[in-house]
Amino acid sequence: MSKKRTSANKATTTKRGKKSQPRSRWRALGVFLLKLSFLGAVMAAIGLVYLDAQIREKFEGKRWALPAKVYARPLELYPGAQLSIQDLKLELKGLGYKFVRSAKEPGQAEFSKTRARLVTRGFEFPDGSETSRNLQLSFAGGQLSGMKEGGRAAHLARLEPVLIGGIYPQNNEDRDLVRIENVPADLVRALVAIEDRDYYTHFGVSPKGIARAMWVNIKAKRFVQGGSTLTQQLIKNFYLTSDRTLARKLMEMPMAVLLDFHYSKDEILEAYLNEVYLGQEGNRAIHGFGLASQYFFGQPLAEIKLHQAALLAGLVKGPSYYDPRRHPERAKKRRDLVLRVLRDTGHIDAAQYGQAVKAPLGIVKQKSLLKGAYPAYLDVVKRQLRENYHEEDLRSEGLRVFTSLDPISQAKAEKAMVAGLKKLEQRYGKRATSLEGSMVVTDPQTGEVLSIIGGRSTRYEGFNRAVDAVRPIGSLVKPAVYLAALQRGYSLVSPLQDEALRVEMANGQVWEPQNFDRKAHGAVPLHRALAKSYNLSTASLGLDIGLDSVIDTLRDLGVDRPIDPYPSLLLGAQGMSPVEVAGMYQTIAANGFQMPLRVIRMVTDSYGQELSRYPFQVQQTVPGEDIHLLQYAMQEVAREGTARYMYSQLPSSLNAAGKTGTSNDQRDSWFAGFTGNRLAVVWLGRDDNKPLPFTGSGGALRVWTAFMKAEKPTPFLAPAPEGIDYLWVDDETGYLSDERCQGAIQVPFKRGDRPEYRVDCGLEPVENKASEPLDWFRQWFRQE
Repeated sequence: MSKKRTSANKATTTKRGKKSQPRSRWRALGVFLLKLSFLGAVMAAIGLVYLDAQIREKFEGKRWALPAKVYARPLELYPGAQLSIQDLKLELKGLGYKFVRSAKEPGQAEFSKTRARLVTRGFEFPDGSETSRNLQLSFAGGQLSGMKEGGRAAHLARLEPVLIGGIYPQNNEDRDLVRIENVPADLVRALVAIEDRDYYTHFGVSPKGIARAMWVNIKAKRFVQGGSTLTQQLIKNFYLTSDRTLARKLMEMPMAVLLDFHYSKDEILEAYLNEVYLGQEGNRAIHGFGLASQYFFGQPLAEIKLHQAALLAGLVKGPSYYDPRRHPERAKKRRDLVLRVLRDTGHIDAAQYGQAVKAPLGIVKQKSLLKGAYPAYLDVVKRQLRENYHEEDLRSEGLRVFTSLDPISQAKAEKAMVAGLKKLEQRYGKRATSLEGSMVVTDPQTGEVLSIIGGRSTRYEGFNRAVDAVRPIGSLVKPAVYLAALQRGYSLVSPLQDEALRVEMANGQVWEPQNFDRKAHGAVPLHRALAKSYNLSTASLGLDIGLDSVIDTLRDLGVDRPIDPYPSLLLGAQGMSPVEVAGMYQTIAANGFQMPLRVIRMVTDSYGQELSRYPFQVQQTVPGEDIHLLQYAMQEVAREGTARYMYSQLPSSLNAAGKTGTSNDQRDSWFAGFTGNRLAVVWLGRDDNKPLPFTGSGGALRVWTAFMKAEKPTPFLAPAPEGIDYLWVDDETGYLSDERCQGAIQVPFKRGDRPEYRVDCGLEPVENKASEPLDWFRQWFRQE
């Protein structure tokens, strides 16, 4: 009996053991999972703490890589300014002003035939703020004749400078930062309404939005809508990638919650407004609504209207797909959808909606935007900046660079160049194909560079011929030859022998220059040899005074490149760029004062604090008396020499001075000349170096003249230095004469260099009137 009980007890124990084992396993598994969950929670907490720290550090320390912004000179308005109403329109168009019937808001202008009213935008200049002003302007005779503000006379106002370009970060992102308080309310409403309707109520993630997106995607059986909030979109752009993966989405949500927890809605929205990608221009990526407004509408963000705000908000979904320049119909449908949502949510009424949907997109043509319109000028600015700043600072620190670029002069120069090349091609046909050109315009009184053209395609960012095209300058070198002679005892009437010349070189070669007309002209006075650009007399003169003397004079004029002392230098075999030629002629125009050409006025940091200034520098390297004599001869080039074409188009009172230049085999056409307030150097030629069917006077001079005709510069009026006397001399012999004698001309001489002999034309002698230049010379040589 005991055995049976024992067996029964064993059976019972076995059954109980079998039941207890699973319970123990489940209990152990539960404990393990609890520990694992606890460990996971700890790790998640640590991860969230780390993530939270990273989010705050990056958000609070977020510094966008801001490109250096490069500005043109500000247009100064004052009574008496040389400014036509057409010039003002050109400037305002480049600034994106709207021409309206009644100007009431900043960025608007109204015009009549002789009057204009404009409401300026204001600007933070380095030397102080220029506030928005309501100006009434009157024009007469190509001048700003009067200016009023609020019915009272105004004396000076500055327009905001044209933004001409930037120096972009390595990723080519460009943006203009905006503050939330300066963003139009219509844009904020439109953005929230179309992208994140619950933005101001959710906690960074919108469950309602996620559910709505899932339902739409399920119905469509494909991914057509995301549930991301604006905060999540910002997280994606700031911290993550744009890849559509589950891992990224899972990371995005807690990060959005943390960001929303720490920062206000306005702080997050301001970051979003500056970060979001909205378009592409070549390699440049358009980020932020501040830049997008300028890029699409040519207006500051603060000035956009309801329909424009709706278009910008609509672009967020697909900047490429809805690009209003490439796909205007898509863009309009998207804009109208945003407007409809604004109406349906009560942000605008039916009348506002109806008016907005009827409005055109209003996208400005890219070629009308001045940003990026001056690649050659911007190239020179960059080269100068890189001498003083690190490349990374230029690409990321938001520096502001203020230049001397004059958009009005640049526009006139470009028009003259493009039209001039077209006329030459029409005139000469196949012999003038593939013409290229370059131009540099400066202010001869300050050395500031006003405009630069690097090639026929003025917006092409490639080869900059103004700086990098080193071409033989031809007869542009001759003023240096004649100046060297004037400094070494020659006078303007010194006779030169224009006869055949043969020079044996050290290498056994023979140099035999020829005049352009293949003729010799015998004895000619020095001033006429320059005016007529005779090669034989110039070569003889240069050999007489010595090549080293000519090279020294070129150095005094500002030429610092290596110069080979070969006889061919005397006729322009030396290669130079248009910018270098402009520097050389700048010294001549500035009465012997050498002043380095300047493109930059000042550089400030992003807050407007001055970092560096590029001041006016001047050093007299050539005596004023000698330069004065040279200026006389160079004016004669225009009066009766190789540049006389200019006065068929320009007023004789302009008193311009200059020199034509044609290189060997007519491969280069040059003209360099100056007036009272403009100096311009023009080069025409071919990149393949083939001959041209025209000379300097037949090509470059025509472009120069067209530019000056449009520019309407002031006359050149050079004061005669103390040591200069004007004497009447016989034109043929150079002997002293009388103003009443036939063939008498009035010529300046350095005191003590008067001719020894006098011609007798049968008149009674009269008192010497040497101190008062007469005829057309009186208009430009004023005695002090």
